[in-house]
Amino acid sequence: MHWAICNEIFKEWPLKKAFPYIAKAGYQGVEIAPFTLAPLITDISAGRRREIRQLAEDSGLVVSGIHWVLAFTEGMHVNHPDPASRQRAADYLQHAVDFCADLGGTRMIFGSPKRRDILPGVTPEQARAWTLETFRPATRTAEERGGVICLEPLAPSETNFLNTAAETRSLADAMGSPAFQIMLDVKAMCSESRPVAETIEAFRGQFSYFHANDENLKGPGFGDTDYRPIGQALRNTGYDGWVSVEVFVFDEGPEAIATRSLAHLKQHLA
Repeated sequence: MHWAICNEIFKEWPLKKAFPYIAKAGYQGVEIAPFTLAPLITDISAGRRREIRQLAEDSGLVVSGIHWVLAFTEGMHVNHPDPASRQRAADYLQHAVDFCADLGGTRMIFGSPKRRDILPGVTPEQARAWTLETFRPATRTAEERGGVICLEPLAPSETNFLNTAAETRSLADAMGSPAFQIMLDVKAMCSESRPVAETIEAFRGQFSYFHANDENLKGPGFGDTDYRPIGQALRNTGYDGWVSVEVFVFDEGPEAIATRSLAHLKQHLA
């Protein structure tokens, strides 16, 4: 397994300070939230993209991927009944895949709970069909650029669409592309009816990225989520991809979050 951490943990730091610290702390990769760089992905120039990629490489890091893709955007929704909203989302997702590839990343994580909610009057069948339609152009772009779009199952407290790994895997299968897959997130899996380790085992070979965090929205090791069975399940499945620290509560500060999270992962997953 390879260790990464999401850059919004260091959002108050310039990248030229954050990247060397992340590498020194023992991570191999960094996962980028575009909103930390500019209001829209399309605002980030080709030159700035090359600069970010070079900064990562100079620090001994690779960009594992991007996430928070539709955060703080307006007028975009992947299964909105208005075709114009879906089209704007489809166009933007293509830009996001290109942005990820320009940074050297291979995984575009799609969570964006409020941009995928099933809206009043929309049936689950319509939501599935429209979501696939919206993602199809970006999936073709990912195929061309060697990337993978990873749908993220999220808890019912966050969204009313794609709440379980099974639902999300079913949608990914319907696309029928190796560039359209799912990922697993510990916090989200805590909301499923079975233990986290059982979900991991059930989707052996069927997930393409992994977020490590705690049910309390902090880093791994900062709460009560037991990582011993999680680590065993990942080893049992033979998972050898990215394990990326993603947190939502930053009380302890970036240094403590980064170092203590990685120490906990190495203790239980390595």
